[in-house]
Amino acid sequence: MSMTIGLAGKPNSGKSTFFKAATMADVEIANYPFTTINANRGVAYVRTECPCKELEHECGNCIDRVRFVPIEIIDVAGLVPDAHKGRGLGNAFLDELRQAQAIIHVIDSSGGTDIEGNPVDTGSHDPVVDIDFLNREITMWMVGILKRNWVKLSRKIQAEGLKIEHVIADQLAGAGVNEIQVHAAQMKCNLLSNHMKWTDDELIELCDAIRVISKPMIIAANKVDIAPKENIENLKNVGMMVVPVSAAAELALRSASKSGLIEYIPGDPDLTIISDKLTDAQKKGLENIRIFLKNMGSSGVQQCINSAVFDLLGLIVVYPVENEGKWADKNDRILPDAFLVKKGETAHDLAYRVHSDIGDRFLYAVDAKTKMRLSEKYELKDGDVIKIVSTAK
Repeated sequence: MSMTIGLAGKPNSGKSTFFKAATMADVEIANYPFTTINANRGVAYVRTECPCKELEHECGNCIDRVRFVPIEIIDVAGLVPDAHKGRGLGNAFLDELRQAQAIIHVIDSSGGTDIEGNPVDTGSHDPVVDIDFLNREITMWMVGILKRNWVKLSRKIQAEGLKIEHVIADQLAGAGVNEIQVHAAQMKCNLLSNHMKWTDDELIELCDAIRVISKPMIIAANKVDIAPKENIENLKNVGMMVVPVSAAAELALRSASKSGLIEYIPGDPDLTIISDKLTDAQKKGLENIRIFLKNMGSSGVQQCINSAVFDLLGLIVVYPVENEGKWADKNDRILPDAFLVKKGETAHDLAYRVHSDIGDRFLYAVDAKTKMRLSEKYELKDGDVIKIVSTAK
Protein backbone atom coordinates (compact mmCIF):
# COMPACT_ATOMS: atom_id res chain seq x y z
CA MET A 1 0.00 0.00 0.00
CA SER A 2 2.12 2.89 -1.32
CA MET A 3 -0.59 5.55 -1.68
CA THR A 4 -0.64 8.10 1.17
CA ILE A 5 -3.10 10.97 1.57
CA GLY A 6 -2.52 13.68 4.18
CA LEU A 7 -5.28 15.36 6.18
CA ALA A 8 -4.36 18.95 6.96
CA GLY A 9 -6.04 22.04 8.35
CA LYS A 10 -6.32 24.26 11.38
CA PRO A 11 -7.41 22.91 14.80
CA ASN A 12 -11.13 22.23 15.31
CA SER A 13 -11.90 21.93 11.61
CA GLY A 14 -13.03 18.33 12.02
CA LYS A 15 -9.89 16.58 10.77
CA SER A 16 -9.93 13.95 13.51
CA THR A 17 -13.64 13.29 12.94
CA PHE A 18 -12.96 12.90 9.20
CA PHE A 19 -10.04 10.57 9.97
CA LYS A 20 -12.07 8.43 12.37
CA ALA A 21 -15.00 8.27 9.94
CA ALA A 22 -12.69 7.22 7.11
CA THR A 23 -10.72 4.65 9.11
CA MET A 24 -12.87 3.80 12.17
CA ALA A 25 -9.66 4.15 14.19
CA ASP A 26 -9.79 5.22 17.83
CA VAL A 27 -8.68 8.85 17.97
CA GLU A 28 -9.34 11.65 20.42
CA ILE A 29 -11.96 14.15 19.28
CA ALA A 30 -12.55 17.31 21.31
CA ASN A 31 -13.52 20.94 20.85
CA TYR A 32 -10.18 22.55 21.62
CA PRO A 33 -7.01 23.26 19.64
CA PHE A 34 -4.33 20.57 19.25
CA THR A 35 -6.46 17.56 20.12
CA THR A 36 -4.12 15.71 17.76
CA ILE A 37 -0.62 15.90 19.23
CA ASN A 38 1.02 13.09 17.27
CA ALA A 39 0.05 12.33 13.70
CA ASN A 40 -2.58 9.59 13.43
CA ARG A 41 -2.07 6.98 10.73
CA GLY A 42 -4.76 4.66 9.46
CA VAL A 43 -6.16 2.79 6.50
CA ALA A 44 -8.92 4.37 4.44
CA TYR A 45 -10.38 3.05 1.20
CA VAL A 46 -11.26 4.24 -2.28
CA ARG A 47 -14.56 2.92 -3.58
CA THR A 48 -14.97 1.51 -7.08
CA GLU A 49 -17.23 -0.85 -9.00
CA CYS A 50 -15.93 -4.43 -8.79
CA PRO A 51 -15.35 -6.25 -12.10
CA CYS A 52 -17.07 -9.30 -10.62
CA LYS A 53 -20.34 -7.63 -11.63
CA GLU A 54 -19.64 -9.33 -14.96
CA LEU A 55 -19.44 -12.73 -13.27
CA GLU A 56 -22.26 -14.94 -12.05
CA HIS A 57 -21.08 -14.84 -8.44
CA GLU A 58 -19.45 -12.17 -6.28
CA CYS A 59 -15.69 -12.49 -5.86
CA GLY A 60 -15.84 -12.46 -2.07
CA ASN A 61 -13.57 -9.40 -1.88
CA CYS A 62 -16.28 -6.79 -2.36
CA ILE A 63 -19.58 -5.70 -0.82
CA ASP A 64 -22.58 -5.91 -3.17
CA ARG A 65 -20.21 -5.61 -6.15
CA VAL A 66 -18.51 -2.56 -4.62
CA ARG A 67 -14.74 -2.88 -4.18
CA PHE A 68 -12.78 -0.99 -1.53
CA VAL A 69 -9.06 -0.52 -2.22
CA PRO A 70 -6.86 0.41 0.78
CA ILE A 71 -4.72 3.55 1.03
CA GLU A 72 -2.85 5.11 3.94
CA ILE A 73 -4.17 8.32 5.45
CA ILE A 74 -2.29 10.63 7.87
CA ASP A 75 -4.07 13.08 10.18
CA VAL A 76 -1.52 15.68 11.24
CA ALA A 77 -1.94 18.11 14.10
CA GLY A 78 -3.86 21.31 13.42
CA LEU A 79 -1.70 24.02 11.88
CA VAL A 80 -1.84 27.67 12.90
CA PRO A 81 -0.45 30.77 11.14
CA ASP A 82 3.37 30.85 11.16
CA ALA A 83 3.63 27.11 11.86
CA HIS A 84 6.56 27.11 9.41
CA LYS A 85 8.39 29.30 11.95
CA GLY A 86 7.71 26.78 14.71
CA ARG A 87 4.55 28.39 16.07
CA GLY A 88 1.94 26.08 17.58
CA LEU A 89 3.19 22.53 17.07
CA GLY A 90 5.44 23.78 14.30
CA ASN A 91 7.48 22.20 11.57
CA ALA A 92 7.31 18.67 12.95
CA PHE A 93 3.79 18.34 11.62
CA LEU A 94 4.47 20.02 8.31
CA ASP A 95 7.18 17.39 7.97
CA GLU A 96 4.54 14.67 8.32
CA LEU A 97 3.03 15.91 5.06
CA ARG A 98 6.21 15.10 3.12
CA GLN A 99 5.03 11.51 2.64
CA ALA A 100 1.66 12.51 1.20
CA GLN A 101 1.05 12.29 -2.55
CA ALA A 102 -1.99 14.55 -2.10
CA ILE A 103 -3.58 16.59 0.68
CA ILE A 104 -7.18 16.77 1.79
CA HIS A 105 -7.56 20.18 3.42
CA VAL A 106 -10.39 19.85 5.94
CA ILE A 107 -12.05 23.23 6.40
CA ASP A 108 -14.76 24.33 8.84
CA SER A 109 -17.13 25.63 6.18
CA SER A 110 -19.58 26.81 8.84
CA GLY A 111 -17.23 29.67 9.75
CA GLY A 112 -17.60 28.68 13.41
CA THR A 113 -13.87 28.72 14.22
CA ASP A 114 -11.32 31.49 13.80
CA ILE A 115 -8.00 31.21 11.94
CA GLU A 116 -6.39 29.50 14.95
CA GLY A 117 -9.25 27.08 15.53
CA ASN A 118 -10.92 28.82 18.45
CA PRO A 119 -14.76 28.57 18.52
CA VAL A 120 -16.59 31.72 17.36
CA ASP A 121 -20.17 32.43 16.29
CA THR A 122 -21.21 30.36 13.27
CA GLY A 123 -20.70 32.32 10.06
CA SER A 124 -18.42 34.95 11.60
CA HIS A 125 -15.21 33.61 10.02
CA ASP A 126 -14.59 33.39 6.26
CA PRO A 127 -13.39 29.83 5.50
CA VAL A 128 -11.76 30.98 2.23
CA VAL A 129 -9.08 32.61 4.40
CA ASP A 130 -8.17 29.16 5.73
CA ILE A 131 -7.24 27.96 2.23
CA ASP A 132 -4.81 30.84 1.70
CA PHE A 133 -3.29 30.31 5.14
CA LEU A 134 -2.53 26.61 4.69
CA ASN A 135 -1.18 27.11 1.17
CA ARG A 136 1.17 29.79 2.46
CA GLU A 137 2.35 27.64 5.38
CA ILE A 138 3.34 24.78 3.09
CA THR A 139 4.99 27.14 0.60
CA MET A 140 6.97 28.96 3.30
CA TRP A 141 7.98 25.62 4.84
CA MET A 142 9.62 24.75 1.50
CA VAL A 143 11.16 28.24 1.24
CA GLY A 144 12.66 27.78 4.71
CA ILE A 145 14.26 24.48 3.69
CA LEU A 146 15.80 26.04 0.57
CA LYS A 147 17.03 29.24 2.19
CA ARG A 148 19.02 27.45 4.88
CA ASN A 149 21.86 26.81 2.42
CA TRP A 150 20.81 28.90 -0.58
CA VAL A 151 23.88 31.14 -0.88
CA LYS A 152 26.25 28.17 -0.58
CA LEU A 153 24.19 26.11 -3.01
CA SER A 154 23.98 28.93 -5.56
CA ARG A 155 27.76 29.27 -5.63
CA LYS A 156 28.19 25.51 -5.91
CA ILE A 157 25.77 25.36 -8.84
CA GLN A 158 27.73 28.06 -10.65
CA ALA A 159 31.17 26.70 -9.82
CA GLU A 160 30.46 23.05 -10.67
CA GLY A 161 27.96 23.56 -13.48
CA LEU A 162 25.23 21.59 -11.70
CA LYS A 163 21.62 21.52 -12.87
CA ILE A 164 19.60 23.89 -10.69
CA GLU A 165 16.54 21.62 -10.68
CA HIS A 166 18.66 18.70 -9.45
CA VAL A 167 20.06 20.72 -6.56
CA ILE A 168 16.67 22.13 -5.54
CA ALA A 169 15.05 18.68 -5.73
CA ASP A 170 17.84 17.28 -3.59
CA GLN A 171 17.23 19.96 -0.96
CA LEU A 172 13.45 19.38 -1.01
CA ALA A 173 13.63 15.57 -1.20
CA GLY A 174 12.60 15.45 2.46
CA ALA A 175 9.46 17.33 1.48
CA GLY A 176 8.60 14.68 -1.11
CA VAL A 177 9.67 16.75 -4.14
CA ASN A 178 11.42 15.36 -7.23
CA GLU A 179 13.44 16.88 -10.08
CA ILE A 180 10.64 16.62 -12.65
CA GLN A 181 8.31 18.61 -10.37
CA VAL A 182 10.97 21.29 -9.79
CA HIS A 183 11.59 21.69 -13.52
CA ALA A 184 7.85 21.99 -14.19
CA ALA A 185 7.63 24.71 -11.53
CA GLN A 186 10.61 26.55 -13.07
CA MET A 187 8.89 26.48 -16.45
CA LYS A 188 5.68 27.82 -14.93
CA CYS A 189 7.51 30.70 -13.20
CA ASN A 190 9.98 31.30 -16.07
CA LEU A 191 12.88 30.80 -13.67
CA LEU A 192 15.17 28.59 -15.74
CA SER A 193 18.40 30.58 -15.38
CA ASN A 194 20.24 33.34 -13.47
CA HIS A 195 19.55 31.67 -10.13
CA MET A 196 22.15 33.92 -8.48
CA LYS A 197 19.84 36.88 -9.18
CA TRP A 198 16.61 35.31 -7.90
CA THR A 199 14.90 37.55 -5.35
CA ASP A 200 13.15 36.32 -2.21
CA ASP A 201 9.82 36.94 -3.93
CA GLU A 202 10.90 34.80 -6.90
CA LEU A 203 12.02 32.02 -4.55
CA ILE A 204 8.62 32.14 -2.85
CA GLU A 205 6.89 32.10 -6.26
CA LEU A 206 8.93 29.04 -7.25
CA CYS A 207 8.16 27.18 -4.01
CA ASP A 208 4.48 28.03 -4.39
CA ALA A 209 4.50 26.43 -7.84
CA ILE A 210 6.39 23.41 -6.49
CA ARG A 211 3.75 23.06 -3.76
CA VAL A 212 0.89 23.06 -6.27
CA ILE A 213 2.62 20.44 -8.44
CA SER A 214 4.05 18.16 -5.73
CA LYS A 215 1.27 18.40 -3.15
CA PRO A 216 -2.05 18.64 -5.06
CA MET A 217 -4.89 19.56 -2.74
CA ILE A 218 -8.62 19.00 -2.49
CA ILE A 219 -10.90 20.92 -0.12
CA ALA A 220 -13.20 19.02 2.22
CA ALA A 221 -15.80 21.67 3.09
CA ASN A 222 -16.67 20.10 6.43
CA LYS A 223 -19.69 20.86 8.65
CA VAL A 224 -21.70 21.56 5.50
CA ASP A 225 -24.88 20.60 7.37
CA ILE A 226 -24.62 23.80 9.45
CA ALA A 227 -22.76 26.02 6.97
CA PRO A 228 -24.26 29.17 5.45
CA LYS A 229 -24.89 28.56 1.73
CA GLU A 230 -22.80 31.55 0.74
CA ASN A 231 -19.77 29.99 2.45
CA ILE A 232 -20.03 26.89 0.28
CA GLU A 233 -20.49 28.98 -2.87
CA ASN A 234 -17.46 31.12 -1.98
CA LEU A 235 -15.33 28.02 -1.43
CA LYS A 236 -16.39 26.58 -4.79
CA ASN A 237 -15.25 29.79 -6.48
CA VAL A 238 -11.62 29.61 -5.31
CA GLY A 239 -10.55 27.54 -8.32
CA MET A 240 -9.82 24.32 -6.42
CA MET A 241 -11.60 20.97 -6.18
CA VAL A 242 -14.16 21.31 -3.35
CA VAL A 243 -16.32 18.55 -1.86
CA PRO A 244 -19.07 19.43 0.68
CA VAL A 245 -18.68 17.08 3.67
CA SER A 246 -20.25 16.16 6.99
CA ALA A 247 -17.64 14.03 8.73
CA ALA A 248 -19.89 13.83 11.80
CA ALA A 249 -22.72 12.29 9.73
CA GLU A 250 -20.36 9.74 8.17
CA LEU A 251 -18.94 8.80 11.58
CA ALA A 252 -22.47 8.30 12.94
CA LEU A 253 -23.37 6.11 9.95
CA ARG A 254 -20.27 3.93 10.19
CA SER A 255 -20.66 3.57 13.96
CA ALA A 256 -24.32 2.57 13.60
CA SER A 257 -23.40 0.09 10.88
CA LYS A 258 -20.61 -1.40 12.99
CA SER A 259 -23.08 -1.80 15.87
CA GLY A 260 -25.54 -3.68 13.64
CA LEU A 261 -28.20 -0.98 13.78
CA ILE A 262 -28.22 -0.16 10.07
CA GLU A 263 -26.98 -1.41 6.72
CA TYR A 264 -24.76 1.20 5.10
CA ILE A 265 -21.96 1.02 2.56
CA PRO A 266 -19.58 4.02 2.74
CA GLY A 267 -20.46 6.46 -0.01
CA ASP A 268 -24.05 5.27 -0.39
CA PRO A 269 -26.85 7.85 -0.73
CA ASP A 270 -29.09 6.06 1.80
CA LEU A 271 -29.16 3.68 4.76
CA THR A 272 -31.39 0.81 5.88
CA ILE A 273 -32.43 0.40 9.50
CA ILE A 274 -32.20 -3.30 10.46
CA SER A 275 -32.51 -3.14 14.26
CA ASP A 276 -35.76 -2.86 16.23
CA LYS A 277 -33.88 -1.79 19.35
CA LEU A 278 -33.29 1.83 18.41
CA THR A 279 -34.20 4.52 20.90
CA ASP A 280 -36.41 7.41 19.83
CA ALA A 281 -33.36 9.67 19.87
CA GLN A 282 -31.42 7.26 17.63
CA LYS A 283 -34.35 7.01 15.21
CA LYS A 284 -34.62 10.78 15.01
CA GLY A 285 -30.88 11.17 14.52
CA LEU A 286 -30.77 8.61 11.73
CA GLU A 287 -33.81 10.15 10.04
CA ASN A 288 -32.08 13.55 10.06
CA ILE A 289 -29.00 11.98 8.49
CA ARG A 290 -31.18 10.24 5.89
CA ILE A 291 -32.70 13.61 4.91
CA PHE A 292 -29.17 15.05 4.68
CA LEU A 293 -28.04 12.18 2.43
CA LYS A 294 -31.09 12.64 0.21
CA ASN A 295 -30.28 16.34 -0.22
CA MET A 296 -26.51 15.95 -0.67
CA GLY A 297 -26.20 12.52 -2.30
CA SER A 298 -23.72 11.32 0.33
CA SER A 299 -21.92 12.47 3.46
CA GLY A 300 -19.04 13.54 1.20
CA VAL A 301 -16.27 11.67 3.05
CA GLN A 302 -16.00 8.78 0.60
CA GLN A 303 -16.48 11.12 -2.35
CA CYS A 304 -13.63 13.30 -1.08
CA ILE A 305 -11.24 10.34 -0.76
CA ASN A 306 -12.24 9.05 -4.19
CA SER A 307 -11.82 12.48 -5.77
CA ALA A 308 -8.35 12.86 -4.25
CA VAL A 309 -7.18 9.51 -5.63
CA PHE A 310 -9.03 9.24 -8.95
CA ASP A 311 -9.45 12.88 -10.03
CA LEU A 312 -6.64 14.79 -8.34
CA LEU A 313 -3.93 12.12 -8.75
CA GLY A 314 -5.36 10.46 -11.87
CA LEU A 315 -5.15 6.87 -10.63
CA ILE A 316 -7.09 3.85 -11.87
CA VAL A 317 -7.72 0.36 -10.45
CA VAL A 318 -6.48 -2.80 -12.20
CA TYR A 319 -6.74 -6.44 -11.14
CA PRO A 320 -3.83 -8.85 -11.84
CA VAL A 321 -4.82 -12.54 -11.98
CA GLU A 322 -3.04 -15.83 -12.75
CA ASN A 323 -5.99 -17.64 -14.36
CA GLU A 324 -7.60 -15.54 -17.08
CA GLY A 325 -10.50 -17.96 -17.42
CA LYS A 326 -11.58 -17.87 -13.79
CA TRP A 327 -10.17 -14.40 -13.01
CA ALA A 328 -8.40 -16.07 -10.10
CA ASP A 329 -5.03 -16.78 -8.53
CA LYS A 330 -3.45 -20.24 -8.22
CA ASN A 331 -5.62 -20.93 -5.15
CA ASP A 332 -8.81 -20.13 -7.10
CA ARG A 333 -9.40 -16.90 -5.19
CA ILE A 334 -11.35 -14.64 -7.55
CA LEU A 335 -9.92 -11.13 -8.11
CA PRO A 336 -7.75 -11.32 -4.98
CA ASP A 337 -5.75 -8.15 -5.65
CA ALA A 338 -6.57 -4.61 -6.72
CA PHE A 339 -3.75 -2.23 -7.64
CA LEU A 340 -3.91 1.56 -7.86
CA VAL A 341 -1.81 2.69 -10.83
CA LYS A 342 -1.27 5.90 -12.75
CA LYS A 343 -3.13 6.48 -16.00
CA GLY A 344 -0.66 5.75 -18.77
CA GLU A 345 1.07 2.85 -16.99
CA THR A 346 1.54 -0.23 -19.15
CA ALA A 347 1.11 -3.99 -18.80
CA HIS A 348 4.88 -4.22 -18.30
CA ASP A 349 4.68 -1.64 -15.48
CA LEU A 350 2.00 -3.79 -13.84
CA ALA A 351 4.27 -6.83 -14.07
CA TYR A 352 6.92 -4.97 -12.07
CA ARG A 353 4.31 -3.95 -9.50
CA VAL A 354 3.40 -7.62 -9.02
CA HIS A 355 7.05 -8.69 -8.62
CA SER A 356 10.40 -7.48 -9.95
CA ASP A 357 11.26 -10.96 -11.30
CA ILE A 358 7.99 -11.06 -13.24
CA GLY A 359 8.77 -7.64 -14.68
CA ASP A 360 12.30 -8.67 -15.66
CA ARG A 361 11.04 -11.84 -17.37
CA PHE A 362 7.88 -10.38 -18.89
CA LEU A 363 6.68 -11.98 -22.14
CA TYR A 364 3.18 -10.62 -22.71
CA ALA A 365 -0.13 -9.99 -20.96
CA VAL A 366 -3.68 -11.23 -21.48
CA ASP A 367 -6.89 -9.22 -21.12
CA ALA A 368 -8.99 -11.62 -19.03
CA LYS A 369 -12.22 -9.99 -20.23
CA THR A 370 -11.58 -10.40 -23.97
CA LYS A 371 -8.87 -13.12 -23.79
CA MET A 372 -6.82 -10.97 -26.17
CA ARG A 373 -3.04 -10.99 -25.99
CA LEU A 374 -1.51 -7.64 -25.00
CA SER A 375 1.97 -6.25 -25.66
CA GLU A 376 4.21 -4.76 -23.00
CA LYS A 377 3.24 -1.26 -24.18
CA TYR A 378 -0.50 -1.78 -23.70
CA GLU A 379 -1.83 1.12 -21.59
CA LEU A 380 -3.94 -0.09 -18.70
CA LYS A 381 -7.58 1.00 -18.37
CA ASP A 382 -9.65 1.38 -15.24
CA GLY A 383 -11.19 -1.96 -14.24
CA ASP A 384 -8.82 -4.07 -16.38
CA VAL A 385 -8.38 -7.70 -15.32
CA ILE A 386 -4.91 -8.70 -16.52
CA LYS A 387 -2.89 -11.91 -16.60
CA ILE A 388 0.88 -11.45 -16.82
CA VAL A 389 2.82 -14.15 -18.67
CA SER A 390 6.54 -14.38 -17.90
CA THR A 391 9.37 -16.90 -17.66
CA ALA A 392 9.68 -16.28 -13.92
CA LYS A 393 9.09 -19.33 -11.74
